[in-house]
Amino acid sequence: MTRNRASGGAPEGDAERRALPATGWAVLGLLSFGEELSGYDLKKWADWSLRFFYWSPSVSQIYGELKRLDRAGYVTSRTVAQETGNRDKRVYRITDEGMAAVRTWARRAPVDPPVLKHGVVLRLWLGHLTEPEQLREVLGRHREYAETMRRQAEADAEGAGTDEAWAYPQLALKWAERYYAAERDLADGMLADVAELEREGS
Repeated sequence: MTRNRASGGAPEGDAERRALPATGWAVLGLLSFGEELSGYDLKKWADWSLRFFYWSPSVSQIYGELKRLDRAGYVTSRTVAQETGNRDKRVYRITDEGMAAVRTWARRAPVDPPVLKHGVVLRLWLGHLTEPEQLREVLGRHREYAETMRRQAEADAEGAGTDEAWAYPQLALKWAERYYAAERDLADGMLADVAELEREGS
């Protein structure tokens, strides 16, 4: 079957492969564990793991990437009847070509350095425009958030069980657990530093 032509005369699938963004690779990566998943399933899996260290794409983003992956030949899909009588759902499975592509990407693609956009630190940087009690409130809320995320990452890592296929996602969740523990501890340190500045100022 001849593929549709994109601008410049290249096959549409080739253009999709070249234009695949990080979100597309993440969705393909979720499918690389071998499960046949719906868009809703992929959203749940992303919320279970990706959100702790990357981000969790919206449902609309996931379906947009699934369409792109389908055009690239990296996934196939079929409609499955629901036993509950609800509307039929479409499920997706990675193809051999998709598995080869995501394996190559994981092994060879350049790793972008993390970009730190830390709203709490920005507020701290502008501390001369606020009051110490406001900074303490901001830091206290951040500490609570970090501890909540740490506990959730810990619980999700434990919930992965002992399935060998999930060993590396478990490691990523353990990394997230340690990261949020460090954020919690940094907030504690900054609270102590703000208190020290107050004492020096008085």
